[in-house]
Amino acid sequence: MFETIRLETDDRGVATLTLNRPERHNAMNAAMLDELRAAARKIGRDPALRAVVLTGAGKSFCAGADLGWMQEQMAADAETRAGQARGLAEMLSLFDGLPVPLIGKLQGNAFGGGVGLASVCDVAIGAEGLKMGLTEVRLGLIPATIGPYVVARMGPARARRVFFSGRLFGAAEAVDLGLLSRAVPPDALDAAVEAEIAPYLSAAPGAVAAAKKLVADLAPPIDERVIDHTIAALVDCWEGDEAPEGIAAFFAKRSAKWVAQ
Repeated sequence: MFETIRLETDDRGVATLTLNRPERHNAMNAAMLDELRAAARKIGRDPALRAVVLTGAGKSFCAGADLGWMQEQMAADAETRAGQARGLAEMLSLFDGLPVPLIGKLQGNAFGGGVGLASVCDVAIGAEGLKMGLTEVRLGLIPATIGPYVVARMGPARARRVFFSGRLFGAAEAVDLGLLSRAVPPDALDAAVEAEIAPYLSAAPGAVAAAKKLVADLAPPIDERVIDHTIAALVDCWEGDEAPEGIAAFFAKRSAKWVAQ
């Protein structure tokens, strides 16, 4: 059914959703976004599920946006770019609103959209050695459509540390920032995720879903107004001078004109 992801469910009612483009470090493209939206809808309709684990195949969790897909965006018009951004925003909203607990299992790298995926998890556990970063500004872009979820997870004060610097940070700092609940040695990652799953198997599924919804109801809403604002902000960046320069410099393997020599 899926080509860029895998969705498997065990006899406990625990689903594992795996980003499955390991040769591309699970970078997201249009096809993966389509499949992730379909998977989220399928998960949301399954009353037998007790928990979902979100992870990535191979060395990395998710390296963000596929750069070939970004090149396509360079040639697209503003309406097309907005449509692609809305697809990402819709995917994140679907996962954020799942009625079952979503547990992130992160290894390797999580950049850009990968940080966004971690931010919509109810709990995210990372392997020591994990590298994370909101690297969009290096390309003249901004972490726009993922922004509401990242800021909701970290809070504005902590977000200011990494949201617009583009710098990379490790698992320990990600815990301090609130992106990860904890970091464990790589060989302990599976056990740590299982420890997060176990309590839900003894909890009433309806009560878990109601409690999760209540948390969302009590938090500031990420509604259509917010989503529209992030899409417009991203399109403005695409239409400016910096994004074409940053992306062209990346593919030409040269420094962008704003990089200090």
